[in-house]
Amino acid sequence: MKRLSRLFTQEIPFFCSMPAILWQIFFMVVPVVVIIYFSFIGSKFVLTLNNYRALFQLSYITIIFRSLFLAVSTAVTTFLFAYPVSYFIAMRAKRYKTVMLFFLTLPFWVNFLVQIYAWYFLLEHNGLINTVLLKIGIISEPLMLANSLFAVFLVMVYCYLPFMIMPLYSMLEKIDPRLLEASSDLGATHWQTFSRITLPLSLPGIKTGLLLVLIPAFGEFVIPALLGGSKNMLVGTLITYFFLVARNNAYGAAFTCLSGAVLIGSLVAFYLLSRLWIISKTVGKR
Repeated sequence: MKRLSRLFTQEIPFFCSMPAILWQIFFMVVPVVVIIYFSFIGSKFVLTLNNYRALFQLSYITIIFRSLFLAVSTAVTTFLFAYPVSYFIAMRAKRYKTVMLFFLTLPFWVNFLVQIYAWYFLLEHNGLINTVLLKIGIISEPLMLANSLFAVFLVMVYCYLPFMIMPLYSMLEKIDPRLLEASSDLGATHWQTFSRITLPLSLPGIKTGLLLVLIPAFGEFVIPALLGGSKNMLVGTLITYFFLVARNNAYGAAFTCLSGAVLIGSLVAFYLLSRLWIISKTVGKR
């Protein structure tokens, strides 16, 4: 009895984690398995590769790589904007840090659709931006801002910017100020301190932020549907079309698996290339 009690006590962390494990299995693993299964099912519920053969067309491949390019551009742009903001809040804001973090999280209080519709009224043909530019005299006729990839890119950068700032801020705040002071005392310039101490120590936050932006941006549906127009179809809108409009679950599942494989393959390739670059740099220094 004592042995069972001791064993139960030792396994308490495992039992406490069971709800999270079951949640992951039923709401993440099982849906993925179902999608993969339906991607290989034909009209008579026979395993086949015809669904994938039908999708190996230039138009579908173009949509996947268009979405990948847009997602990478969004991730890189949010990083370029987020790093200075995160650095300032973590290193320079001091007593105003809490106020800035409050304003940073304020957009999450507003419904996602409301934010996108607000941008639509700003970017439309007779929207606020075109009206102001016409009044100032910068343009002579309204610009076609809405219903374009530029509008999708702009709104995605706006919506995903907090997802990049938060992990960067979390890592930058943990940097020991004594390291920066020691670097300055040893005669290092601000750029040397940043490139050799601040940036390397913030790399985990950079990786997390890029993944938090890149993955959902690749499959984004709402923003392209409202601001992208019918000419610029992306992965999320095409998957929605297959499932909800065409009612072709097999094609929708196959395209989901195909686009997911391209995304995972791109991430793995980038990781391997970055590791090779780091190894080459290390060997070169030796």
